Amino acid sequence: MKLKGFKKPKLLLTKWTAKKNVRLLQQVVPSEDLDPVVDDPSDRHSSKYLQRPGFSLPLMTSNFRRFNARIGVVFVFQAHLIRLFTWQRPTHTLSFLATYSFLCLHPHLLIVLPLALLLFFVFIPAYLARHPPPPDPSLTSTNNALSGPATAPPRVIKPATEMSRDFFRNMRDLQNSMDDFSRAHDLVLETLTPWTNFSNESLSSAVFIILSLLAWVLYLAAPLLPLRHIFLVAGWAVICLGHPAVQLQAEEYYHKQLRPASTKALDMLDRWIASDIVMDAEPEILEVEVFELQRRKGGRLFFTDSPDHGSHDAVWDGPEGWEPCLFSPSAWERLAPARVAGENPKGTRFFEDVRPPKGWEWANKKWTLDLASAEWVEGRMVGGCEVEVDGERWVYDIETGNEGTAAKRGEWRRRRWVRRVRREKVRGQSIVKGKVLTGEKGKKSRT
Repeated sequence: MKLKGFKKPKLLLTKWTAKKNVRLLQQVVPSEDLDPVVDDPSDRHSSKYLQRPGFSLPLMTSNFRRFNARIGVVFVFQAHLIRLFTWQRPTHTLSFLATYSFLCLHPHLLIVLPLALLLFFVFIPAYLARHPPPPDPSLTSTNNALSGPATAPPRVIKPATEMSRDFFRNMRDLQNSMDDFSRAHDLVLETLTPWTNFSNESLSSAVFIILSLLAWVLYLAAPLLPLRHIFLVAGWAVICLGHPAVQLQAEEYYHKQLRPASTKALDMLDRWIASDIVMDAEPEILEVEVFELQRRKGGRLFFTDSPDHGSHDAVWDGPEGWEPCLFSPSAWERLAPARVAGENPKGTRFFEDVRPPKGWEWANKKWTLDLASAEWVEGRMVGGCEVEVDGERWVYDIETGNEGTAAKRGEWRRRRWVRRVRREKVRGQSIVKGKVLTGEKGKKSRT
């Protein structure tokens, strides 16, 4: 007895379990935006540049279920390729090799290959599905079944239903594919990274030189190479290596011949790098500057026409003398943008607190006073200042009133200090084929 309008208990339990899992994950996963607040143009994963939906657990769950229900055709194709290249059916593999050889010898037929695949693997199977042979061999017909009217509905590829055998089979294959991709990804990084990431600068430089020379040689020799025969032999070699018997012979040959030869080749490469690749050049050295700023001790500047001080004279009504202010990367001239905006100068109170730029280190122990004050003032086109040619090389602000008023030293003075910096050395370490290369000449060890 079935009641109309009621669903099966199994389906209700499945949906209830899915909703409960989604709610549980929503409590574990942070709900804030995954994109950084800072606008970083180099972040190619940001949704601002991709214009894609943000992270959502319900959307992710729905997309995964839809994806898993439709990915079966890819895994079927993958299974066919595995059977083809592992020689499980030698007749199929040999047929593929014959077709591959024909295309290598006649590469102009590659333009026909997509159309041939479409005809043989899409249209012909679809037509045969609509015109099947008689179900009973005893039934005979005077008319050909392929020429008559369609006797079967068209075949439509439908997604696998949830909780079905195909659905879980797709999940199994997806799980194994993720593991295969992770292993392949880690293997590629483990193999290529020590040679290419300049953790060992001598090794990566040698590889760069070899590849550059090889690129030039291939550029000149490419028109002379028999590419058809090269691709033919390479394809046959790769596919034959998939045969179990050939794999056993190849593994034995590798351990007896190729492995000792590769060890000798690495030793020769190491000796060549140690003798010809010189990476002991001095690091880049530059000069950094800092300005020592000093300010008048209190008081204010005003202009007077008093006979006691002369006509149109500028007078500072505070005590004479200067007080240290700070060490700043800015000269704090009169037209400095921060000074015009009414801000305070930025810097450190003591010389010892001045640090080199990030990635650099001090090349000498002390700061040096720049005695050519007029040069850096002229080079920066600093106006309204008085340059002290002798003595402590201070550069003073000049304050002037109306026309005819005598100039007077202003509120600020500064002088320039310089010091040399060099790039910090970072020693890298890379492991190549069981060999530790530290990047330092003459220092190496076997693992």
